[in-house]
Amino acid sequence: MSTSWIPTSFDNGRSTTSIRHHHTKTLRNNQVDVCIVGGGPAGLSAAIRLKQLANEAGNEDFRVLLLEKSGDIGDHIVSGNVIEPSALNELLPDWNSEDNPNRFEDITPATKDKMRFLTKGRSWPIPAPPQMNNHGNYIISLNQFSKWLAERAEEVGVEVYAGFAAAEVLYTKEGAVKGVATNDLGLGRDMKPKESFERGMEFHARCTLLAEGCHGSLTKGVIKKYDLRRDSEPQTYGLGLKEVWEIDPAKFEKGLCVHSMGYPLPSNTYGGGWMYHFGDNMVSIGLVVGLDYPNPWLAPYGEFQKMKHHPMYSHYLEGGKCISYAARTLNEGGFQSIPKCSFPGGALIGDTAGFLNVPKIKGTHTAMRSGMMAAEAAYDALSNTSEAEGALFLYDYEDKLRKSSIWKELHQVRNMRPSFHSPLGLYGGIMYSGLEAYIFRGYSPWTFKHGGRDHEATKPADQCKKIEYPKPDNKISFDILTSVSRTGTNHEEDQPIHLQVADYDRHAKLDYPKYQGLENRFCPAGVYEYVEDETKELGVRFQINAQNCVHCKTCDIKDPSQDITWQTPQGGEGPKYVMT
Repeated sequence: MSTSWIPTSFDNGRSTTSIRHHHTKTLRNNQVDVCIVGGGPAGLSAAIRLKQLANEAGNEDFRVLLLEKSGDIGDHIVSGNVIEPSALNELLPDWNSEDNPNRFEDITPATKDKMRFLTKGRSWPIPAPPQMNNHGNYIISLNQFSKWLAERAEEVGVEVYAGFAAAEVLYTKEGAVKGVATNDLGLGRDMKPKESFERGMEFHARCTLLAEGCHGSLTKGVIKKYDLRRDSEPQTYGLGLKEVWEIDPAKFEKGLCVHSMGYPLPSNTYGGGWMYHFGDNMVSIGLVVGLDYPNPWLAPYGEFQKMKHHPMYSHYLEGGKCISYAARTLNEGGFQSIPKCSFPGGALIGDTAGFLNVPKIKGTHTAMRSGMMAAEAAYDALSNTSEAEGALFLYDYEDKLRKSSIWKELHQVRNMRPSFHSPLGLYGGIMYSGLEAYIFRGYSPWTFKHGGRDHEATKPADQCKKIEYPKPDNKISFDILTSVSRTGTNHEEDQPIHLQVADYDRHAKLDYPKYQGLENRFCPAGVYEYVEDETKELGVRFQINAQNCVHCKTCDIKDPSQDITWQTPQGGEGPKYVMT
């Protein structure tokens, strides 16, 4: 899905000239009907559905353009993933048909579920909520699935452009969204143009759909501008860390889905592990840590490495080979944290809006369905209004959401995640979730709150127990830089740092005395450091190794001073995930 483009026009001083990747693809002009930002399941499903509707109506000139910041579609995608195929069945009914030469073949039917509560050396069977029953679901690599979905999008006429990082939302003089602009290329770290400098390009559209995934940088600005959270709670997040292993064939149990709670996480920290057996002797293993954890000494990466040494997991990994590593934040707020999803000129779709079903541990089907519903609302609105009538507003999308299976299933499980905030912590959450799953079933007359934003939950370091993590053995556990080398991440060093901190010294004074280097521990890629420096008042200086960044967005969420802002770097940069 690599593309490039050639000179076509100029718009407001932004050049439309750039060279990208392997082959040339001409962009006719930069005015389209619908512009979609993000090449994950939500954005691609919306794009496919739009072109399906247009083609069925004989409107072949209807232009749908999709921009993706990664070098190739799927490069930045990471998920467990056990997919519930309901939305896929609706979008592409023959996706798995033997008669379809382009069917998606990289699937493993889920055959067996296990749920375990872990102590340091033992595992105890516990009942899994009915939402976690994976009968009829498939273990996949969402990375591979997104690449396949992009091919289907191009077949129906979607213009797919990978390596184009949308960095700015464009507005009309009346304040409606009119499209997006990509960032300038060829700027040095000093913000001065290099010989390779090229201005970014503007893409104008009557409808712009933001499908950036969790904590999208453009979505943040749009939510703030239009106050889309005025009737919802703040989002709460988790950080997912994942590895893909090739294991001993004698230990492989094709289709096995294992989930765990408890060890290694402390009882005041929400989270859990997973292990899925898929393909030929492949295992997806990972840990999700709720970012509302209180102890600043906790390191999600260290917890994940420790978890793999538990006998239940190490049994499978011993003698195997780690192939890839990935990390990404995910939305855990559920029903209470869904913002208004429509705004003048566009809408939020997929995980950027927050449709993950946490107890079900699934969000691909809801992301796809939201994209399809937004597509239907957008096509109808575009077909029945003219540009002269002013900004488009997708009222029908909001209505469709509230009547959809997305709304129903998220409302049903709305109290499970926040129940872990009780004084009983993990154990109280497990007990209440059991009641909710088997007795209340979402009909309880109350709705719990999440209790604030994740960074506000962080306690001072001197109030918490310091955690020392064991040295990795380089067989089952690995140091963080070894893992980063398995992400394929790459950023040109001489460019503006995309992790923006206005004043490094001020940041250090705000965070270091109270939290003792929290940034170094919450980051799963070794981006942040406090380096000894006698010239500094604190004896340390704050340092950012931006080239290590895997675009997980944890820093933008968890930093207590809230002065780290994640911005998209040059298009095509970042991780290049494999089978994640």
